[in-house]
Amino acid sequence: MSYVLLGFVLLILIVLGRAVKVVPQKQVKIIERLGKFHNQAEPGLNLILPFVDSVRATHDLRERITRIEPQPVITRDNVTIHVDSVVYWQITDPVKAVYEMNDLVGGIVQLTITGMRAVMGDMDLDHTLSQRDQINSKLRIILDEATDKWGVKVTRVDVKNINPPEDVRITMEKQMTAERNRRALVLQAEGDRQAAITRAEGEKQAAVTRAEGEKQSAILAAEGAAQARLRSAEAESEAISRVAQAIPGGDPAHYMIATRYIDSMRDMTRTNNSKVIFMPMETSAMLSSIGAIKEVLSQTGVDSGERDSPSPPPPRPRELPR
Repeated sequence: MSYVLLGFVLLILIVLGRAVKVVPQKQVKIIERLGKFHNQAEPGLNLILPFVDSVRATHDLRERITRIEPQPVITRDNVTIHVDSVVYWQITDPVKAVYEMNDLVGGIVQLTITGMRAVMGDMDLDHTLSQRDQINSKLRIILDEATDKWGVKVTRVDVKNINPPEDVRITMEKQMTAERNRRALVLQAEGDRQAAITRAEGEKQAAVTRAEGEKQSAILAAEGAAQARLRSAEAESEAISRVAQAIPGGDPAHYMIATRYIDSMRDMTRTNNSKVIFMPMETSAMLSSIGAIKEVLSQTGVDSGERDSPSPPPPRPRELPR
């Protein structure tokens, strides 16, 4: 009797174990009844009929990562490169993922490889190296459309490494070195041009400043000379006015003319060996009014006897017929 009871208890435990299913968060279980889809067990405690219902598959609904090993890809310019990538995908419909595709991960890998060859086969090597974002976007669209009927959504595709052949890599390095040297020369030439422009601007400003200074200096010198001449003229005018006031009935104009003639005759007597001086009558009369003839004759070196003897009157200038 005890053995029967023990066996009955074990049977109950086995039935309960098969009837109770605990599903973790972010997971679902596909339940089949007698080999046919029945429902999907949501996270939490689920009861099924033992020996009638069974769990076909368990799927994780979180985002997954599938790494694609380096694959040979031929570009449009017939260069064979090796490309590896990473695919991020997520199951959105667990029922389709179970019944529409036998090997879900393998199908995604193969779709990624064919998609890379299709996308990169239409591009040159330079474009494949410089337009990774465009490649990733095209691959994601291709994979997302192909895996939609499998209940899978491809969220992202990243091309990790693109490895060209060794000879192509060496050629590309030489090309990059030449490009860097060209850019360096361009930058140096641009710098020299800017320096020359700056230097020319500086010289221009210096020349303008120098010319402005010379102009101001010339203006100041001219103004100084004008002031000096004005002061000299004012002093001479004042002196003439005082001399004219000192001479009774004197005329400043006659005084100026007489002074200029006296200076001229003094110069003539210094350079002329003759004892005779010819002057117009008007000038003699003017000089006699201020007693300048005596001073002139004394400077010519005439002796006292000759000075005491009467001198012939100066010749009158002949009048020219009108």
